[in-house]
Amino acid sequence: MSDSYLPRWREVAAGHAAVVAPDERLPWPQTAAMGVQHVIAMFGATVLAPILMGFNPNIAILMSGVGTLIFFLVTGGRVPSYLGSSFAFIGVVIAATGYAGQGPNANLGVALGGIIACGAVYVLFGVLVALTNERHHKSAPMRGVEVEEIEQDVAVHWIERLMPPVVTGAVVAVIGLNLASVPIKNMAPTGFDTWMQALTFLCVGLIAVYARGMVQRLLILMGLIAASLIYAVLTNGLGLGKPIDLGPLAAAAWFGLPKFAAPVFEVNAMLLIAPVAVILVAENLGHIKAVSAMTGRDLNPYLGRAFIGDGIATMVSGAAGGTGVTTYAENIGVMAATKIYSTAIFVVAALIALLLGFSPKFGALIQAIPLPVMGGVSIVVFGLIAVAGAKIWVDNRVDFSQNRNLIVAAITLILGTGDFTLKFGQFALGGIGTATFGAILLYALLNRSRAA
Repeated sequence: MSDSYLPRWREVAAGHAAVVAPDERLPWPQTAAMGVQHVIAMFGATVLAPILMGFNPNIAILMSGVGTLIFFLVTGGRVPSYLGSSFAFIGVVIAATGYAGQGPNANLGVALGGIIACGAVYVLFGVLVALTNERHHKSAPMRGVEVEEIEQDVAVHWIERLMPPVVTGAVVAVIGLNLASVPIKNMAPTGFDTWMQALTFLCVGLIAVYARGMVQRLLILMGLIAASLIYAVLTNGLGLGKPIDLGPLAAAAWFGLPKFAAPVFEVNAMLLIAPVAVILVAENLGHIKAVSAMTGRDLNPYLGRAFIGDGIATMVSGAAGGTGVTTYAENIGVMAATKIYSTAIFVVAALIALLLGFSPKFGALIQAIPLPVMGGVSIVVFGLIAVAGAKIWVDNRVDFSQNRNLIVAAITLILGTGDFTLKFGQFALGGIGTATFGAILLYALLNRSRAA
């Protein structure tokens, strides 16, 4: 990359590059289209999380854009990532506010204060990592491009020792597997919906294999559009399922100011919600390792900055009435499918999210996307994440004839997929959190026994 703090993206022709690196970009029209695809990929989960907690979805979309831009600036545009609503907050927010599960959350301010406290803890952790993680920077040519080579100090070496390929592959796979039950159990209430999910991921698969050029690059977005059209024909036309209702879309205004909310700082709520920072660290660490593996670039030196950027974004979101944010697994899946890792795409996606946050019309349009179609797309994206974890094992030639590697991978996958939960008082560490820290601790224990 260049010597400048922010990247100077080198343009590559669409269709000529098998992989588009973080410091490269497609022509701007294609970059904009890819940005739309990333917005679509994160939208379902980013909207679902605030609905489950009684937050305003439009605020969540708006703050996802703001948070992504903050993350981009703090990391110097070196880490391709989108920040969306974190599901890790749902349980503790409901516990702290007593939310009944329907309509606006009457104690929203209390939750926001806790979210800001969580972000502050996250930032402090990031500062500690950054102080020991970044030391020497120098430039060297690579493939005719100026790239930044960063000498790793002892902190990064410890990260490598704690997170070897067998651990990182398992953690990345768990990110996708842990989410598998969401589309299958919650997004297909009828038999027709289940078949529609199958048609949706079939559409995506056909486009991925048989399409060419930008249509293939936009496989998630194109598959969603094709499946939605099929759904409309089968339901609105043939009456086989719940028809698409465009009434709310027609009635919604094009532009409108979302309703912001102010935080209320209560000690009990802050103590309950702040420990979620541990889970956010685990999610972000898994994201960094996954993107490093996919891009072939060592992003460990930016780990501290990534934590700081995510933490600041969470604090800003909570201050405006939004949910806590995290690096998004859905967007890892899109990058794995398209092989486009340009950080320019995420700037475009963030700007689109900013505009959409002020558009009730867009919110109504997304709400009109049939639930099983969104579920079918989610199956594809979550599956791609899981496969990305397996790819880490293959690329690093992890030897599963060694019982240490076999046990670590096996237990981690089941902990994450089964959502194994450990409770510490009112705080619960489950799913991705227990799988990540369980994998790290288990590997350290078994490796120590081996060394002894």
